Amino acid sequence: MSRQLPVIHGIVEHEAHPYRVERLDLEFGNGERRLYERLHGRGHGAVIVVPMLDADTVLLVREYAAGLHRYELGLVKGRIDAGETPIEAADRELKEEAGYGARRLDALRTLTLAPTYMSHQATLVLARDLYPERLPGDEPEELEVVPWKLDALHELILREEFSEGRSIAALYMARDWLRHHGG
Repeated sequence: MSRQLPVIHGIVEHEAHPYRVERLDLEFGNGERRLYERLHGRGHGAVIVVPMLDADTVLLVREYAAGLHRYELGLVKGRIDAGETPIEAADRELKEEAGYGARRLDALRTLTLAPTYMSHQATLVLARDLYPERLPGDEPEELEVVPWKLDALHELILREEFSEGRSIAALYMARDWLRHHGG
């Protein structure tokens, strides 16, 4: 079923670093009016990188997660800088966080975080044909790189330290993409 988008009668903005909060005055096709809030991130988007060390092994990184105040295992990720493409950002982040560059980078799709109230989008990039290269990054400490076999994904998703939904979804999507599109 295709619906017409609600009419926006007004938008009130508030600054809440690092986001801009918007309150939308909406009218739906059935005449109902509601106020919705949404968060807009600053910047040019983000990337989530699935770095394949070989055909069966992904590289994860362990880094401090302030939101949970613990170390979290996940994929390489980061912001896209002004003037960068998602592919360029993925290669840079991979070098900064994991100490590898990639000769082969494929943007698979865009993922959203919470589209009902956030505009945040991240491009999922598959990185293959890796080679050692490190760039200085903005992390306060070097990240631990953890190789993980894709055929043990069922074990990884049960680990307490691996909880980020984007990383979980990205690994399953990349694994399935590799199965259907080959190396």
